[in-house]
Amino acid sequence: MSKVLEGLYYSESHEYVRVEGEYGYIGITDYAQNALGNVVYVDMPEVDDEVTAGEEFGAVESVKAASDLMAPVSGTVVEVNEALDDQPELVNQDAYENWIIKVEMSDKSELDNLMDAAAYEAFCK
Repeated sequence: MSKVLEGLYYSESHEYVRVEGEYGYIGITDYAQNALGNVVYVDMPEVDDEVTAGEEFGAVESVKAASDLMAPVSGTVVEVNEALDDQPELVNQDAYENWIIKVEMSDKSELDNLMDAAAYEAFCK
């Protein structure tokens, strides 16, 4: 069974958002990294890029497949997790610790469209 953390927001495309004030840390869920297998590359946007909820912002490639990353919320990219450039496998080690991008959210009400931990766990079954 995949790990689902309380207090995060989850999308149907298996991204999560950890909210800290006006910022959202976006990554893929433990379920997603398990399904992908060994991650070999993470394609990330640039700092200052805009991301839009429901639209692609990058991709994760594994030995088995490539998967588009869909933004769960809209905002401006303020940081990318540069450690993933050299060590994409960190996503497999701990998907929640190794977020992909940090955004300044432009509309926090978008969080209402996402699932909480219990709803996401039920969704994954």
